[in-house]
Amino acid sequence: MKRTHRRRWQAAAIMTVAALAVAACSSSSTSSSSPGSGSTSSSAALTASAPGITATTITVGSHQPLTGPAAPGYSEIAPAANAYFSYVNANGGVFGRKIVYKYLDDGYDPTKTASVVHQLVLQDNVYAIFNGLGTPTHLATVSFLNAQKVPDVFVASGCECWNDTSKYPQTFGWQLDYVREGKILGNYVKQHFAGKKVAYFYQNDEFGLDGVKGLNMEIPASSVVSKQSYVPTNTNIAPAVTAMHAAGAQVVVAFSIPAFTALLKLNSLKLGYSPTLVVSSVGSDPITLGGLVTAYAKQGGATVNGNQLINGIITDAYLPALSTSDSWYVLFKKIHDQYEPKAPLDGNFFYGMSVGYTFVQAMLKAGKNPTRADLVTAIQGGMPQGPAVAPYSYSSSDHAGITGAYMGVIQNGVVVQQGSVLVTDTSASGAITTYSGTEQQAPASGIPSP
Repeated sequence: MKRTHRRRWQAAAIMTVAALAVAACSSSSTSSSSPGSGSTSSSAALTASAPGITATTITVGSHQPLTGPAAPGYSEIAPAANAYFSYVNANGGVFGRKIVYKYLDDGYDPTKTASVVHQLVLQDNVYAIFNGLGTPTHLATVSFLNAQKVPDVFVASGCECWNDTSKYPQTFGWQLDYVREGKILGNYVKQHFAGKKVAYFYQNDEFGLDGVKGLNMEIPASSVVSKQSYVPTNTNIAPAVTAMHAAGAQVVVAFSIPAFTALLKLNSLKLGYSPTLVVSSVGSDPITLGGLVTAYAKQGGATVNGNQLINGIITDAYLPALSTSDSWYVLFKKIHDQYEPKAPLDGNFFYGMSVGYTFVQAMLKAGKNPTRADLVTAIQGGMPQGPAVAPYSYSSSDHAGITGAYMGVIQNGVVVQQGSVLVTDTSASGAITTYSGTEQQAPASGIPSP
């Protein structure tokens, strides 16, 4: 790409990526029933057992970036979860109740997040907030939800901050947290690039800082020659890339959202700099990333094949590969084709379906007439693995979520698994071990058992 095109594609990109920082890489009334009291008896009548629960419906809410600069890619997640809920509703629902999913647009603006969540809780009287997207956005409302004792389940962010059971007893993470992810990526770098000079490129918030925390637990400090951060409102990352190049970094480990992974790749090419890229799963969905590389280059006046340029990027994944041989992919593609056929069947859509499946698992476990406390108790009691490639960590003292991932390499638009699934914890002393279990198969019905 010619140097004269740089400012044009950076300026054109800024509105698209200004808030693409998903993690990245998110009712005042309470029941007097005791936790675990939800009825599971097949003969029990369906009752209005909690706010948002009627005899026929379960209403849950969420904040999502449906418009604005964070919409590309991430706006697919809530419709994907809703597609799964529609499938469940069409096949008997949850103990006969239909899930009503009300997700409101916050434009990835924390001020708006607080407003829409207040509406969902205080006016719409939702049973729970499900999969609220983004670290800075969800941080704007997590204290309110916990004060109101509203279940705040499966936040769409891997921030370690959700795993604080004393401060946020109602809140649960879901995806692999960034500290664990940093350890797994760092372990790979330590094993495969011993003696190489390493640089970090990371988002300057909880997403990137948690990732760096995990990397530092595994990668020797003597190997790290440069640490460069960015903020998602400034797409001019040329100085950061120049600094990594000048330091002689042969491997760049990135905790970046897709837009900034794309900018990292394009800026490196412009400098004639070709380090090995090791990228967090937050910023490496191949379909999203390849499209962004192509689009940003075009905005700058260059024509490139983004899908080819991202081949060889090393990453990790905590959900199964998008492969026709995988039972979860087969299930989710069937639901996609029936309920959201115009949406790309990419990692974002797969994520939404997977977290939707976990929510249905939790509701079934909570009982036939659940209180809000029953949902919290159900998740704390442990959750079946479902689509995740590693177990969940859920307990009364741990609300983190998925505990492991496998390493992979992007090849021809998909992440190709390299090696076994690895699991670990968030401590510096915690070992990274091979997961001895096996991937669970999707149920034939597509719906988890009670």
